[in-house]
Amino acid sequence: MAKFLRIGVHHKNVSGYTSKAWSIRRVGSTVLLKWGAVDVEGTGRSRRIYWIPPFQHKTVRCRTQARALEYVKKAIAKRVNHRYERLTESVPIRQRLARQKLDADRMLATMLIVDIVRSTEKAARMGDHRWTNVMNHYYAAVRHELRSARGKEVVTTGDGMVARFAAPDGAIRCAAAIRDAVRTLGLEVRAGLHTGEYKQIGDEVVGLAIHIGARVAAKAAANEVLVSSSVRELVAKSAIRFRDHGLHRLKGVPERWRLYRLES
Repeated sequence: MAKFLRIGVHHKNVSGYTSKAWSIRRVGSTVLLKWGAVDVEGTGRSRRIYWIPPFQHKTVRCRTQARALEYVKKAIAKRVNHRYERLTESVPIRQRLARQKLDADRMLATMLIVDIVRSTEKAARMGDHRWTNVMNHYYAAVRHELRSARGKEVVTTGDGMVARFAAPDGAIRCAAAIRDAVRTLGLEVRAGLHTGEYKQIGDEVVGLAIHIGARVAAKAAANEVLVSSSVRELVAKSAIRFRDHGLHRLKGVPERWRLYRLES
């Protein structure tokens, strides 16, 4: 991945950013771009660079690898002409973890959305009384795993739940634990995770991160845990392993999103 940084440069092509970063990555004939404002802390080897949400991203499909290589070459030359400093591979551009305050009312967290696969079919087969008992055990199991992973319940959704986590690794492990725990009840679940902003309005939690997480979950099959690229990037250096699940359109969300499936 080629990464570039511009600090304190102001000319006709700059619209008020003190520090701005840009990155480009090619996967076959597809080019992945990310850019936006950043915080730069320290200097030299101790320098740390953090994206300031909301940063922007774009996926460019070039059809052939040759076209993708040419696109990358021209894009890099353009950034160098705009006085960007090229960063070495050993200097990552990170996202801040924990529910960092972004302004007066915006917070950052990893959202987990989990729901039961074919719940209506199961409820009809079991009948109301038995289904109610199963659901009571289901929510007890989900809440037990949330407490163990230090997650916070946001809202229940009939046969599912939305929860938030300070760190993505805990959210991922909690999703896997919930999936395994409810199997003893004869249930299959799907889960989706996304890291992004939310707002706390009274007792209600709202934000695009919840909607994106729900769209990610909707792409999952039974017993699958899918994560967005933002989650995967945050745990890239952990022991958690994923398989590329491809580019997807998420209903109501701009652009295509690359999703990753948790490897059990």
